[in-house]
Amino acid sequence: MIELQENSNLNDLQAISILSGAPVAELKDVRNFDDLSVFADCIFSLSDQIRYLYNSDVVPKKMTFAVDKRNVNVKVPSNLAIEPAGAFMAAREIIADEIKEHVLQYGEDGLKQGFNPSLKSCCQVLAHYFFCRVTGQKYNEYEAEEFCYTIKKLRVTEALPIAKHFFTCYPSLSTPKTSCFHQFQLYWKKKLGFTPSRNLNI
Repeated sequence: MIELQENSNLNDLQAISILSGAPVAELKDVRNFDDLSVFADCIFSLSDQIRYLYNSDVVPKKMTFAVDKRNVNVKVPSNLAIEPAGAFMAAREIIADEIKEHVLQYGEDGLKQGFNPSLKSCCQVLAHYFFCRVTGQKYNEYEAEEFCYTIKKLRVTEALPIAKHFFTCYPSLSTPKTSCFHQFQLYWKKKLGFTPSRNLNI
């Protein structure tokens, strides 16, 4: 799916080759082109599913990863701020680049109307956030990047909703938050400013 999305200039045979795994040379030997029409329905169906997944708010609570011939079940993190700082920073750069690219193509209005990050970026964000949880190792940026290979084994129908969730909840994490102490100071200053003075007999 990533390969299909990254190559917008593919012809029909090249797209079918990616989906089916059959070499283009073999597909060219098909006697009746109508025999390939069965793939058209599959392509349209995939497009509809991807569109639905981008718009879905249903996020799986657990994920199963195939690592070293065994299955590893992990919970999907709901609070990205408590994940390793390295993963947070790497994801911030990936998401920022994706938003910048989207704005360049469609403008800021396009960002408000519908922001669908690329599957490649989704894969990278998932790799950084799940690397430690799945492997049990300390965060390593380079090894997390290589973990994309494991992420690519996931079904797009499983991975995309989680990636979308990460993208949509991430901006709130990068917004500077006022500390409780600072909020109390602001509240107290406002209160002092509006407290009537006893000397004014009000």
